[in-house]
Amino acid sequence: MNENVELSNLSNQLLNYIFFLSERYDKARELQKSGDFYKEVKPFADEVKITNDEWKKKAVQWIKLNRPKNLFVQQIESTYENIEAISVQAFYPETSKSRFTNLIVSSQYVLDRLLQTVKEEMGPPAT
Repeated sequence: MNENVELSNLSNQLLNYIFFLSERYDKARELQKSGDFYKEVKPFADEVKITNDEWKKKAVQWIKLNRPKNLFVQQIESTYENIEAISVQAFYPETSKSRFTNLIVSSQYVLDRLLQTVKEEMGPPAT
């Protein structure tokens, strides 16, 4: 599979996870109930980690190879860490709302910028 397509797919999968995590956090706060660590939190965080690990590896390679103007390896590393954090924090109502929201927004921004930059690099689809 084309590296650009694979990176785009991984980025979209992470955006889907972030959407779910945002919804899950709202539910935890509304019900004031934490998720069961071994039945819910750990299995989901492990699932996200697999995608996140692969995404980080591919995104760092892509940035080093293509050297886009507005994306840097440090942003990829920070986004990776943010996603790791929110994949656990979303299940706990005591998580700071402002911190959680900032991590979500920051992660979405970098993923969206990466998707846009990869799409520009790929050019129009061949017919």
